[in-house]
Amino acid sequence: MSHTEVKLKIPFGNKLLDAVCLVPSKSLTYGIILTHGASGDMNLPHLMSLASHLASHGFFCLRFTCKGLNIVHRIKAYKAVLNYLKTSGEYKLAGVFLGGRSMGSRAAASVMCHIEPDDADGFVRGLICISYPLHHPKQQHKLRDEDLFRIKDPVLFVSGSADEMCEKVNYNLMFV
Repeated sequence: MSHTEVKLKIPFGNKLLDAVCLVPSKSLTYGIILTHGASGDMNLPHLMSLASHLASHGFFCLRFTCKGLNIVHRIKAYKAVLNYLKTSGEYKLAGVFLGGRSMGSRAAASVMCHIEPDDADGFVRGLICISYPLHHPKQQHKLRDEDLFRIKDPVLFVSGSADEMCEKVNYNLMFV
């Protein structure tokens, strides 16, 4: 299935966030928002590849860049992107999945578990975490799992066996 690439500037405070949408040629139903980790941007090859694959299977995909290591700033940026997509007159979606790689997935998880009750209309359907930073490297005892236990919707975790910030044994202990 073919798709069209659309470049966007999404308002965020007094700035604009760079974003790219991959819009499938068929009618839209569900979308996925993706963002990068602490380094890089929305043009990381694996994020581009994932978005292209999802769009080729009928999912609307929005990738965005938000520079900076401050997690609170990244969460606010993610909320701005979600709000933009939710209120967009151009892209009418039944729902979205929040996602990201590393720090981006941490921001997405925080946004998801802090959705206000008046916004809990079912628009956000689930979470996709690629290399979720469960802990700092070599600090497996200091887990960053506080937001994960508050999420009630489906969550997909994707992590490699050599990920220094996401050891499999910790996931196994969390979800048994």
